[in-house]
Amino acid sequence: MSETIEQERGVPPLGYWEESARPLVSLIFVIPLLAIYEIGVVLLGPQALRNGVDVWLRTFLEAIGFGQYLLLPVLTICFLLGWHHMKRQRWTVTPRVLPLMLLESAILGLLLLGFAHWLAAVMDLEVAAGTEPALPSEIVRQMIAYAGAGIYEELLFRLILIPVLWQVLAMFGVQKVPAAIGAVLLSSLIFSAVHYDFVTAAGDSFEWYSFTFRFLAGVVFACLFAFRGFGIAAVTHALFNMFTLIE
Repeated sequence: MSETIEQERGVPPLGYWEESARPLVSLIFVIPLLAIYEIGVVLLGPQALRNGVDVWLRTFLEAIGFGQYLLLPVLTICFLLGWHHMKRQRWTVTPRVLPLMLLESAILGLLLLGFAHWLAAVMDLEVAAGTEPALPSEIVRQMIAYAGAGIYEELLFRLILIPVLWQVLAMFGVQKVPAAIGAVLLSSLIFSAVHYDFVTAAGDSFEWYSFTFRFLAGVVFACLFAFRGFGIAAVTHALFNMFTLIE
């Protein structure tokens, strides 16, 4: 329907690569993931596994006097709407791109999983696997947490942190392209570091393999964010985490 309206107005429809990278399309694409996480956390109550970045962001909002539970997902939606407005793009969506975006994200998630195993082989390690099958209830809890990781980690480390770091580097006289590369590398280092117990008490023990992989995965997600949009980056992130759980 939206394509027909645009054609009648003389506006040429965008191809898949351009359409799928738009912030408004990203928002519609990630809304189900956001709903799965937020509704799942509410339904599970104390049994829910909350994403660490979600907890940090809510703690920050509470510290400045904004403790409303739904504020964070609302702000996430507003970020994407504001980004779309700043880019001065059309406010129509081509629904047929959404299934293709899901397929693209799944393929990218599987490729990233294969890269994790390849890196482990290069470093002469074995990717850890559970000794006993996880209970269905535990898998559901983890899946919900991974949905939150895809949304909120991409929100913080890519949508917010990369532009901030780019601006800081530019303020110190770094040229545009080196500043962009520096922002990607620094955000990826921070993304990897926050997963460990020297940053947060609930983090993992430091290992070179996991640190290296998370850093490189951060670079991959940053590139996806830059060239394929927030939606592809967030859903690829979430699906990769889910694939590690069920492989």
